Amino acid sequence: MKIACVVQRYGATVTGGSEAHCRHLAERLAAHHEVHVLTSCAEDYVYWRNTLPEGWSTEGPVRVRRFRVARQRHLHRFAEASERAFARRHTIEDERAWFEANGPDTPGLIAHLAAHGHEYDLILFWAFRYVPSIIGLPVVADRSVLVPTAEEDEVLDFAILADYFQQPRGYIFLTDEERTLVTTRAGGSIGPSTVIGTGLDPAPAAPIAVLAPLGLVDPFVVYVGRVDRNKGCDRLVDHFIRYQQAESRDVTLVLAGPVHAALASHPRVRVLGFVTDDVRDALLTHARALVMPSPYESLCIALLEAWNHGLPALVNARCAVLKGQVERAGGGLYYGTYREFAAGLSWLLDHPEASRRFGHQGLAYVEREYRWPTVMARVEALLAAVHTQRSSS
Repeated sequence: MKIACVVQRYGATVTGGSEAHCRHLAERLAAHHEVHVLTSCAEDYVYWRNTLPEGWSTEGPVRVRRFRVARQRHLHRFAEASERAFARRHTIEDERAWFEANGPDTPGLIAHLAAHGHEYDLILFWAFRYVPSIIGLPVVADRSVLVPTAEEDEVLDFAILADYFQQPRGYIFLTDEERTLVTTRAGGSIGPSTVIGTGLDPAPAAPIAVLAPLGLVDPFVVYVGRVDRNKGCDRLVDHFIRYQQAESRDVTLVLAGPVHAALASHPRVRVLGFVTDDVRDALLTHARALVMPSPYESLCIALLEAWNHGLPALVNARCAVLKGQVERAGGGLYYGTYREFAAGLSWLLDHPEASRRFGHQGLAYVEREYRWPTVMARVEALLAAVHTQRSSS
């Protein structure tokens, strides 16, 4: 088949869950299909600045077409659009204005879909909340497959989505919770779907010596991902500092990932910023636990990566996806309050053998559900079913 993958940003230099998910899937689909990626020239998701060259390029096994962003995001106007759209009383026009303000504004990409969409057998769209998907998908709805990466947040309450979620011919979901969420918002009925999560290769063992230049010693717990208030990192640090003030434990909290928020400081809190893959592997190999405080997730890849290293987890129970993943895997504990956070962290530190069993159960879950051959078999089966249904209708 000839397949297009539409995503807001793309490339090895781009950090982001849905963007990485698209790239990994596109590269593997290219082993059996002709795959084009249609995306913007932006690398950052805050302003959508044009930093990558416009036009066609070949990146690995796929052809990539980048389109210029016509209008960078204006943060003040976006805040105003958000205030109107998330108000209790708002209009459909307010919702549309929010999506337009969220961006990226890529009129060339939308025009390309209108002119050339019929040349593709199927077109996959990532992340419904961005313009290339929310505006682009209806242009080619008859051959569309949506990977919504939906989280349980205010945007999903928009009335405009009830009709939008009826349009894709098929769906690829990251978790069972996400499928339930989208199906409910669509009125209880959607096209054919599959739940794939993401694929993982077996994790390399990383020697603790990799961490020596950082001055990190056992014991420590780790958060991996974007260091951002939207990810709950400020609440995590506050909880941890309160825990240290009450317990004075010999344990350090390490946060590894691009930093987008100023956090409270403490001698037992280390914010590393962006780290290399070998440091990331060493952190996940030698930490006592992964701590994941995010209130909103469609799939937590960092959690799967931790289990891929046999690492137990302590996650935010207020995020249905995180709680559901932990319950299905038997891979750790979850907390809803500070007291539960403190009790869970102490239990994982004080019961190393039982903690390791959590980690082993998480690894077994990854082996069962998230190895690439298993994931791609599910993807190929869904795409074949949608293509057959299209051809016969």
